[in-house]
Amino acid sequence: MKIYGDINSGNCLKVKWVCDKLSLPYTWIAIDTLKGETRTSAFLARNSAGQVPTIELDDGRTLAQSNAIIRYLARDSDLIPADAFAAAKMDEWLFWEQYSHEPYIAVCRFQMFYLKKPVSELDPEKVKRGQAALTRMEQQLAASPFLAGTALTLADISLLAYTRLAHEGGFDLEGYPALRRWIAASERVLGLPAAR
Repeated sequence: MKIYGDINSGNCLKVKWVCDKLSLPYTWIAIDTLKGETRTSAFLARNSAGQVPTIELDDGRTLAQSNAIIRYLARDSDLIPADAFAAAKMDEWLFWEQYSHEPYIAVCRFQMFYLKKPVSELDPEKVKRGQAALTRMEQQLAASPFLAGTALTLADISLLAYTRLAHEGGFDLEGYPALRRWIAASERVLGLPAAR
């Protein structure tokens, strides 16, 4: 399997982390999104949306969208709860991540980390909604060790990717003790170094 990804992208890291956790073999193909490498004809032939991550299976089939990819890769593993309702709760967090978390936390990070904007130039609505997302996670994680229960699932991997780097988008995690505990616990389970 080939993973076409940008190592600085949280969405791409989700795929890498799942493969590493499950010992799935892959070749990482580095794609620099800032240099327009997702817009080449060769890349667009693999993913007409021109986005990373994209995986290419040994038989040539391709799959895009980070949460769809990790859902596929982790099938039949303990990263997806065996109980149908618990698995649905995990999916609830996966859908929420792309709609109510990533557009704010990741976008603010992109603007500050890559575009070098000061925090004062961030869209106040994006900041407000990012803080609301972190608050919702804090409330859940004050009640359970992981987002979908007592064990790490794809929900945690998906949300960890950008949450652990939220400070790079101007979000101070000091007031979120349960969130900080969860970040450290998730990093330990995945064998990741602590976020910088």
